[in-house]
This record gives sequence, C-alpha cells and structure tokens, in this order.
Amino acid sequence: MGYAALLRAPHVTRLLVGTLVGRLPAGMTALVIALALREAGTPYSRIGLATAAYAIAAAVGGPVLGRIVDLTGQPRVLLASAVAAGGGYALLALAPGSPVAAPLGAAVAGLCMPPLEPCLRSLWPDVVEEEQLDTAYAFDSASQQVLYVAGPLAVAGIAAAFSPSTALWTAAALGLVGALVVATAAPARNWQAPPRAASAGLLGPLRSPGLVLLLLGLSGAGWTVGAQAVLFIAYAEQHPGGLPGGGGTLLAMAALAGLLGALAYGAASWKADTATRTWILALVMAAGSLPLLLLPGPLPMAALAFVSGLGLAPLLAAAFVLVAELAPAGTVTEAFAWLVTLFATGNAAGSATSGLLVDTSLQAVALCSVAGIALGGLLLLAARARLRPVPVALAA
Repeated sequence: MGYAALLRAPHVTRLLVGTLVGRLPAGMTALVIALALREAGTPYSRIGLATAAYAIAAAVGGPVLGRIVDLTGQPRVLLASAVAAGGGYALLALAPGSPVAAPLGAAVAGLCMPPLEPCLRSLWPDVVEEEQLDTAYAFDSASQQVLYVAGPLAVAGIAAAFSPSTALWTAAALGLVGALVVATAAPARNWQAPPRAASAGLLGPLRSPGLVLLLLGLSGAGWTVGAQAVLFIAYAEQHPGGLPGGGGTLLAMAALAGLLGALAYGAASWKADTATRTWILALVMAAGSLPLLLLPGPLPMAALAFVSGLGLAPLLAAAFVLVAELAPAGTVTEAFAWLVTLFATGNAAGSATSGLLVDTSLQAVALCSVAGIALGGLLLLAARARLRPVPVALAA
C-alpha cells in the first residue's frame, strides 16, 4: 500500500511528526489569544486587534522566512524563528492585559512562526521517490485536517485543566520542539535550494504568472473555508439542540471528510497531469459546497458539511505538486509560503465577509461560502493553459 511504503521510507515519520508538533500552535493561537486576553479582562476590541496582529504578521512573515530558507538553508531559520516566536508567546503569557505587550507579542509570534509547512514540502522530492510524491503531498494535506481540529481541542483542554496562559507556554514549547525535530533531521541539514533563477528577480516565485493564478484560485478555497466556519456556527445557533456539539460538529464533519478525501487521493493512480487535476478538484470542491445553499435540517446539514469538505485536502495535495512545478528555480520554499499566506488571507476575508452577512440572512452566508471556491475554480479552469509548467529547455 502507498501509505505504508511512504511511512517506512527513511526520515518520513520523523519529519511528519516534527512538522505536526511544530505546526500545532498555528491551530491553537487564535483561540488561545482570545481566551488569555479575555481572562485578563481585556475588551473585545483589543482582543480583535491582537488576533489581527497575529494573522497579518504571519501573512507577511511566511514568505520572508521562506525566501531566507531558499537562500541560506533550513536549520538556522527554523530554530531562530521558533525561539523568536516563543518569545512572542511568552510576552503574551506574561502580560495578556497590556495594551502594548499583548498585540506586540501576538505580532512577533505570527511574524516568526517557523516555516515548517513550506520546508517540509520543499523536502519531499529529496526524501521520497518521484512516484511517491503525490502520496506524500496527500498525506501532508490530510495531516492539516487533524491539525486544525486538534489545536482548538488542545487549547480547550489545557485552559480548562490549568489556564489560558499555560496554553500559551505550551504553544511556545511545541513550536520549538517541532522545529528542533525537523531542523536536526538529515534531510533538512543537507537540503539546499538549487541556484536561484535569474528571472526570479525581486518578486521571486511571483514572477511566474501561472503560480500567481494558482495562488489566487486557492485563495478562493481559503475564502470558502473561512466563510463556512461562520455559516456552521450561525446555523447551529439557529438550530439549538438540533445537533450535538453544534457548529463544532459541522466543522469536524468537514475536516473528517477532508482527511478521508486526501487519503483516497494519495492512494489512487492518476493519468491526468497535475494542472488538470488541480482545476478539476477545485470545481469538485465547488460542487460539493453548492448543496449547503439548501440549509436543510440538522442531520442532513451534517451530511452536507461532510460532502462540502471532501474536495479541499485533495485540491491542496494536487496544488502542492503544482506549486513546485511552477516556481522558478531556487524559490520553491518561498512559493509554498505564499500558498500558506494567500490561503490564510482568503480564509480571513471569507470569515469577515460572512460575519457581516450573518444579520442579513443565513442564505446570504451560504452563498458567500460557495462563491469563493466557485470563482476560484472558474479562474483555474480559465487559466488552465498557464498552469502547465514550461519545459526547462523551452524556458531557457
């Protein structure tokens, strides 16, 4: 079986576990900031400022750290950023009620979040055989579904047993441990980006038109994920007692579907090229989200939430391969970091827009959630010729 062979390959389990541990703070931070600051009596306006500072700083810091990795290698960047991000979490834990220290700590934690995701995706071609790449990227994508369920659960458990500040210290420790595990692994120590393409210039991977179009299309997927979170929570509030766990159950159903979808994608053999798979999977995700417009009763809604989540992780798995194919030489880590940034930006925009529409109607929120991936999928379909990498011989 593909996954059994993948996990038996040297270094794979260590890199996956280290990356998951080190990335867990990304799934914890938004909630733990809110809980810690609220416990300190901070008004919601300042909580919003701190969480926004974290999100914006992470969006800026990811590509910057990715470029530094491409230029200097992985270990030093991973370890230095983990220590700095830990300092940001420590500042939050020590002074959650401070109007200056709290947003500053959040910004530092976001800006210096170790670039474990892009680093792992840069390593896959050196760690596994070429025929295992799709399986590796699919397993990577599936793990994200676990991450964003486990993160909030970890925060809730630690905050209930100890305190939100303890959860902040835990996030700092997890980031450092994960970075240490990955940075000291032989593939990370030996990895070196190929010579940077002369055409990359200041924009780096963004000089590739196909990559830019791909990132914009995937930001539509991020929009849909963010908008669906608001939709599911608002739906649960309008149907109290109709579904055990409320909005959390709907989110969990979508995440479970993504996990299963990614595992199925990685286990399959594909004849279509990566570009074709990517735009098809984007349209599949749009089709799976469309039935949410029906807004049926709680149990059918849970089934529709599951269906809506099936396409996301396979889409990202295909996109990871395509990012590596489209990025100019020597810019692949930065390119993966841009993917994280654009997806997160779309997520935040979809969530914010849906939040504004909640008082209008639930139907408007559902339409907003479908619109992101529908437009993103249509963009990728229209740009499908640009998504095919130019052979090196022709590009020279």
